[in-house]
Amino acid sequence: MLPAARRVLRARRELSDVWTIEIEAGDGGFEFLPGQFNMLYAFGVGEAAISISGDPARPERLVHTIRSVGKVSAALARLGAGDMLGVRGPFGKGWPVEEAAGSDVVVIAGGLGLAPLRPALYRLFAERKRYGRIALLCGARGPDDILFRTEVEHWRRQLDLEVEVTVDHAGTDWRGNVGVVTTLIARAAFDPARTLALVCGPEVMMRFAAIELLKRGVPPEAIHISMERNMKCAIGHCGHCQFGGDFVCKDGPVATWARLGRRIAMREI
Repeated sequence: MLPAARRVLRARRELSDVWTIEIEAGDGGFEFLPGQFNMLYAFGVGEAAISISGDPARPERLVHTIRSVGKVSAALARLGAGDMLGVRGPFGKGWPVEEAAGSDVVVIAGGLGLAPLRPALYRLFAERKRYGRIALLCGARGPDDILFRTEVEHWRRQLDLEVEVTVDHAGTDWRGNVGVVTTLIARAAFDPARTLALVCGPEVMMRFAAIELLKRGVPPEAIHISMERNMKCAIGHCGHCQFGGDFVCKDGPVATWARLGRRIAMREI
């Protein structure tokens, strides 16, 4: 429960309301699993759960991508090089990257959902020969809202990856796909019987993505989603993140559609 004081090394603006901060990892580095999160503490303001968005192969850098939506996240987003913050973690269960070895992998990101998925993508790309086909399907509100755009464009140029981007709305200067990200699933190249799906974004987007994946024949136990809930303790004591019989902080945030799918459609959970 005690945060470690850490210094911000670098901060950069990604989108109009999104910032990425790089934090000193401390002696020995900071090891984590793709999909895990930290509790970041803005001194004098409060603490918030933020997914780790950096490369697991670079433990000397602790990277978080933050959308400014409340007083804590706004305070964290305002931090610059040399500022201090508190760090607790890592917490939670991550993406099943090791389980995906030998299978096709389809990664579906909506909006800021690409940030929690990015560590898994780094691992997949670093060990590319271990996996079958890899498809990355990204959705954003508009062309100016595409997260990590330069990086996505770089991935798109790789011959052994399928990368598709779509936006909800665009002007006449946009030459790409227009529509919700779930429309990309029907034409993505993967073998449903031997595919692992990693999905992160707003809950409504994850629900419809799962429906489309099920239509393609992907088993519900092979569809993995990342949940987001209000967290206070991150160790399963306070109950703020309880989701039915699970605590998102310790039983998630990553879980299968077979486990959570029915509950996501229920109100007040």
